Amino acid sequence: RSEQARLRGAVLREDTERWQREPSFAGLERVGGVDLSYVRGSDCSACASLVVLSFPGLEVLYEDCQMVTVSAPYVSGFLAFREVPFLVEAVQRLQQEQPGLKPQVLLVDGNGLLHQREFGVACHLGVLTDLPCVGVAKKLLQVDGLARDELHKEQIRSLQRKGDTFPLTGASGAVLGMVSCCNNSYKPLYISVGHRICLETAVRLVKSCCRYRIPEPIRQ
Repeated sequence: RSEQARLRGAVLREDTERWQREPSFAGLERVGGVDLSYVRGSDCSACASLVVLSFPGLEVLYEDCQMVTVSAPYVSGFLAFREVPFLVEAVQRLQQEQPGLKPQVLLVDGNGLLHQREFGVACHLGVLTDLPCVGVAKKLLQVDGLARDELHKEQIRSLQRKGDTFPLTGASGAVLGMVSCCNNSYKPLYISVGHRICLETAVRLVKSCCRYRIPEPIRQ
């Protein structure tokens, strides 16, 4: 908890890059996606993946997939301590091997500020790599009074058009993220700030990276 609190103090929740302020993201050329996926039936054997795509073309420029052995135990709210070290290593390998393909932003399969202590995987990775990061989750993390209750389900059903959104406001009054349905999918995405980007820009970026439901950097 103390380490999370220390690192959380470094999180920047606003846009820090010029391209983030451009309506068409002019100047953004490379978008990364990261994920750590476990072998079916195992809680320690996993594949850590990093891909970098061109923007706006969304063509794969770089791929790094490494089988890893996860030794840290799973503790709710502290997933980053289990997974982020492998993702940091992937970013470091890219910087050493092909620095010209370093992503300008990372989309992370997980949460950012949408977290028990507002410091999910996307925040943790962003602070350690100093890269802008966005959390993109497929399921709602039920924190700060948020719940998959009938009201939440009704709000999701109200997302009629591609790109419709609604904010995730916790019981504390804090806006922890945004719900969005991309490319006419009825299954929502839960988008939250990771580091060095504001929520509005994060949502706009995720929409710009979707060919299907899941944004292309994470889907790849």
